[in-house]
Amino acid sequence: MLTTTTSTIEGHSIDQYIGVITAETIIGANFIRDIMASFSDFFGGRSGAYEEALQKARNMALEELIDKANRLQANGVIGIDFDYETVGRGMLMVCVSGTAVKLRS
Repeated sequence: MLTTTTSTIEGHSIDQYIGVITAETIIGANFIRDIMASFSDFFGGRSGAYEEALQKARNMALEELIDKANRLQANGVIGIDFDYETVGRGMLMVCVSGTAVKLRS
């Protein structure tokens, strides 16, 4: 599955625009991760625990988007966009959207 944030994929033409697809993932920040992040914030370092959780959530959302594209018999997703929101207390939502397409090489 070819995926991109751009509206075209070099070397491929779009035969069919199938439609907009979306996927969401919500993760919680646990107590130990919060403590580790506070130490990083206090000492001025990066919060590896939060970065890892964010990367995991982003990857899960993208995998779900690709699964939806596959179910629609697409072989590409263009115009991918990620959005991040806090939900409730200590929850992070990652939303991803794009356009499922059928590409020709």
